[in-house]
Amino acid sequence: MKIMKFGGTSVGKPERMHEVSRLITKDAESKIVVLSALSGTTNSLVAISDSLAKSDRVTAKQQIDTLETHYQNFISELVKTDAALAKAKAILTEHFEFLNIILKISFNEALNKDILAQGELLSTKLFSTFLEEQGIDHMYLPALDFMVIDEYDEPDLDTIKKKLSEILNANTDKKLFITQGYICRNAKGEVDNLKRGGSDYSASLIAAACNATVCEIWTDIDGMHNNDPRVVNKTVAIEQLSFDEAAELAYFGAKILHPTCIWPAQLAKVPVKLLNTMQPDAAGTTITSEAGSNGVKAVAAKDGITVINIKSSRMLLAYGFLRKVFEVFEKYRTSIDMITTSEVAVSVTIDNDTYLDEIIKELEPFGTVEAEKGQTIVSIVGNEISETKNLVQRLFTALADIPVRMVSYGGSKHNVSILIPGSYKTQTLQVINSGIFGL
Repeated sequence: MKIMKFGGTSVGKPERMHEVSRLITKDAESKIVVLSALSGTTNSLVAISDSLAKSDRVTAKQQIDTLETHYQNFISELVKTDAALAKAKAILTEHFEFLNIILKISFNEALNKDILAQGELLSTKLFSTFLEEQGIDHMYLPALDFMVIDEYDEPDLDTIKKKLSEILNANTDKKLFITQGYICRNAKGEVDNLKRGGSDYSASLIAAACNATVCEIWTDIDGMHNNDPRVVNKTVAIEQLSFDEAAELAYFGAKILHPTCIWPAQLAKVPVKLLNTMQPDAAGTTITSEAGSNGVKAVAAKDGITVINIKSSRMLLAYGFLRKVFEVFEKYRTSIDMITTSEVAVSVTIDNDTYLDEIIKELEPFGTVEAEKGQTIVSIVGNEISETKNLVQRLFTALADIPVRMVSYGGSKHNVSILIPGSYKTQTLQVINSGIFGL
């Protein structure tokens, strides 16, 4: 069983869906195809939800109508026969009637989740209609029938595996299944989601649940690159990464792969391939338990970082001080990315400032607390890079004109991270590309 996930740009135009149908029928291996919403749809649904949250039903109605027009134009090019077009129109009627009905309903978070689910439901139903028109045998597999999260919003892999196995075992005559990424049910049985980028997560969870031979993530770029091609002119694709290297890169900003995508595949030892729907014959990047080679492979940048500094000459060396600091972040379920300490201060970084004010208030009894937003973490990732000769020297030579705020080195064999002001991100990625990769 092969898992193939296609992102929003890969299904965002009728001709792209046509290409996806060719890719999924190139060989006879059984497949579960995971689709994102059409590109731009989730943003439109978020905007509709925001308007409803503000009780601005006039704007919401305009946004719904604009989105419906886009889909009407989409299906006119997706399918050709009268029967298929009628079915596609019925699908649009069903989902846009729902969006119009909610204009009359009091807005709440549960309704918000229902709104956001419409994108994946539309893309998969329309794609299934196209496959039916083409005479391609398949089964429509609703993710809401098996994809579940627990009361802590974490995937319940055991339940996912049980429910999915039951469905697959009851349909052994089928070799092709079409399902949604991103959407799921929560512990209450309500429609929910795996958050932004969750379609990658869905694919990896499905791969782990059915012990897939491979989990293919199809996007619009030919694999993981050594640097951000949107910022740096000369970048190269990486042929092979270990799960640990890929996890570091995804967590610290590589946009091609969602950070949560790695652990389910790693747990089940399912290889992950990052491939390009625009260049399907390109090698892409393969992620397995093996790194393939040692040394620096890539750099990634994570924006929106807040650094919190705690100065306390009286308490820092006291027994249990750091434990008390960490307990504050644990209380507010806020993860720490980097940490540095000295005799009189400790500095930490976070990427979620939702509870920043509460955290600062609870840290103030420990000493003087300062917080600064708008920072960026830049991570240099590779296998055994702590043993790479002259790496630190070359790195800081390249960074001579960059105001480095923090450094994390030695905690991982695969990562050297630095904290810089966000305004220096582009310059930093460019000088590292030259000084470390020679590009």
